[in-house]
Amino acid sequence: MNYKCVEPDQLCENFIKDVNDWMLISAYDNQRQDIKYNGMTASWGGTGVLWHKKIFWCVIRPQRFTLDYCNNAKYISLSFFDPKYRDALTFCGRESGRNHQDKLREADLTPVIDSEQIIDFEQARLTLVGKKLYIGDINPENFVDKEIIQRHYPEKDFHKVFVCEIVQARVHED
Repeated sequence: MNYKCVEPDQLCENFIKDVNDWMLISAYDNQRQDIKYNGMTASWGGTGVLWHKKIFWCVIRPQRFTLDYCNNAKYISLSFFDPKYRDALTFCGRESGRNHQDKLREADLTPVIDSEQIIDFEQARLTLVGKKLYIGDINPENFVDKEIIQRHYPEKDFHKVFVCEIVQARVHED
């Protein structure tokens, strides 16, 4: 897999579009006895600057199998793909790793795990690698716009928020 690391602020990405077009949130959990990596498709998250650090944030619902991986991992990866991988991302969003021996490979994605236990994919065009800085639960009492709760949380399954310092921005090369 060929990629070059660039400074996150040198990227010419439209992350609002990129996230809306879906990303894969992945993590490696070396505490697990079964498959040690997992990922899920997401369309909520973002990038920016917080605490004088270049960050990304993503959210995961409590019932998602990937949540435990992200809780236990040192790094979380956000990977972005060309549109031709939409079916793979659909599969990774619809199916749970609880029900598949290796969901990512079943989606015809090739995970690449380095010595730092960072997950990347041969098919990705860009991967942001983040070191966790903050984990918190969305608190329904803090919503100013209560309609968001009705619209997005009818099951009261409020997301867990991960804020990560971007330690690598990997631009994949052919």
